[in-house]
Formats: sequence, structure tokens, C-alpha cells
Amino acid sequence: MLIRRPHGFELPEALATSETVFHARRRFLRAAGCAGVGALALGCSPGEGRAATGKVAPGSPGPGLRGEGAVREALRLHPSVYPSPRNARFTLDRPLTDEQAALSYTNFYEFKNDKELVASRAAELTLRPWTVEVTGLVEKPFLIDVDTLLRKLPSEERLYRHRCVEAWAMAVPWTGTPMKAFVDRCRPRSAARFVRFVSFLRPEEAIGQREDRWYPWPYYEGLSLAEATNDLTLLATGIYGKPLPPQHGAPIRVVTPWKYGYKSIKSVVRVEFVKEQPPTFWNDLEPAEYDFLSNVNPAVPHPRWSQASERMLGTGERRPTQPYNGYGEWVAQLYTRAS
Repeated sequence: MLIRRPHGFELPEALATSETVFHARRRFLRAAGCAGVGALALGCSPGEGRAATGKVAPGSPGPGLRGEGAVREALRLHPSVYPSPRNARFTLDRPLTDEQAALSYTNFYEFKNDKELVASRAAELTLRPWTVEVTGLVEKPFLIDVDTLLRKLPSEERLYRHRCVEAWAMAVPWTGTPMKAFVDRCRPRSAARFVRFVSFLRPEEAIGQREDRWYPWPYYEGLSLAEATNDLTLLATGIYGKPLPPQHGAPIRVVTPWKYGYKSIKSVVRVEFVKEQPPTFWNDLEPAEYDFLSNVNPAVPHPRWSQASERMLGTGERRPTQPYNGYGEWVAQLYTRAS
């Protein structure tokens, strides 16, 4: 997103003693001895939960699979998920983007900012085992692995428009589970008003995290609880009828199609329910350019380019940008209610 890059010696406080590292011991202990409690929260047996987590901290590398090997394993383990039945409620006003065009051009700053090189660089990311920690204002914090989630939660395919803040767009079929189904199983407490999401921190596997130390890794995002439980919000594990490839946020990501793409955080390792609005990655870096809501709005230009139109990947076609990316009937009420 072409923001200012400080000098290498301007090490952010977040990298001094990473929160991820600080909590690693507790996560290992929880995975080893307490995973059964969390597994029960999702309807699993205690034994299944312990075996699934493999005593690996959330998103941590370890003996596992990367790239195409991880994708093949997901296909083997979940033949009923890929492909999933399509939900006919979600239709498009345009053709699907060519699969290769969508898979070969994307942002994932953990692997640097060259969109056409992200796919090859992200292939270094270990995708299995992969666990997600649920914490904060919930009845019972827990740790759960992605394969258990896939077995326990409903899965469907949805056709969505996707709009990047950089004014390019695509139309793709996502596979996933409604975020509301996941949130309901997390059993947030009544005080929870927001959901904070955190991605992985693995500089040994992610060249951007290793070399671009001015960014406050790991990536973090947030939604209001009402946004997270909106019918549109998807916890995605696949695209084009197959498991997510690394460059699109494997093995699990958020999809919020009425917001600019950076709100749809990739490769999630932690979901935290909180009372106050959480800080977000790009808003912390450039608050004048990237606000917390980040809803698609053609009437509000980015400081350095217009948002009035978008360029479709694969064809180069120019289309007018729609308010809320065309999903106003689903989400506009979230932002117009009297406070």
C-alpha cells in the first residue's frame, strides 16, 4: 500500500519482546494439557483435541506440510468440503475471475510487496499442523486445529466480489463456514463487543517478516461483533473448490466482501473477543489513510488515487465501484442505526 518505510534501526516496540513469544509457553501448556476443554467447546472429544493440536503453539512451524503438499493433504482429509455445495443466496453481477489470474496476483506483505512473487514465496509457509487460539471474553478459552474445525463446522461455497484498496478487484468462489457459526461456538461473554484477529509470526519462513522489520508484525485486524456475525462474513478455508493456497491466506482466513481487502486477514492463528475497539495494522501505520471500518466507498478517494472505479483482474475491465462493494442490502444497517 506504498506507505512510508522507516530506516532499519527504527525497530518497533512490538518486535522487542513479541507477544507471540511471550505467550508461547502458556500455549504449549494449554495445547498439551488443556486442549480437551477447548475441544469440548466445539463438540470434540478431549482425546481428539489433544491429538489434533499436536502440542504446537498457534500457527507455529513444526514437522508438517507446506505448499502443494498441504493442499493435497487437505483434499485427502476433507473430500466432502472441496468442493462444498454452493449457497444460492450469494450471486454475482459479473463473470468469475479466471482462476490463474486470481491466484497469481495478490497482496501478502509477510512475503514482500511484489504481488506476482507472493505465490512462490508463500509456498515456504508450513500449513499443517495449524492451530487457532480462541481467547479473551469467552466462556472457555480453547485451542483448536483447522482440520477439527473443518470436521465440526458447516461448509459452503459463496460467490463474492473482492475489492482491494488499490482499486483492483476480482470475483471468486470462496469455500468456508459462516463466521457467525464459529462465533456462536466460541460462546463470547456479554461484555464482548469486538473481535480481534492475529496472523502468524514466522520470520524464518516469511521473508517480509524477516527483512521488513519496520512493520509491527504479526498482522492484526478487528471487526465489531455485529460485523463478525453478519451473514456475509465468512471464515474461509478454500477458493475455486479447493483448499486455500498459501498466497490467499491458507489454511484459514476471514472474508468481509463489503470492506477493502486488507480487512480480510489471512492465515489466522488467534481470535480474541474484547470489549474495546482493537487497534488494526494499517490504521496504526497510516491512520489518515486506513480507518477501522474500511468499508468500500467510491465517494471517498484514497489520498493518492480515486476509488470511483476498479480494474478487474484477468480482463483489465473497468467497472464503477459500488458502495459497500455492492453489499449494502446486507450491511448498511450496521452503520446507520442510531447510537
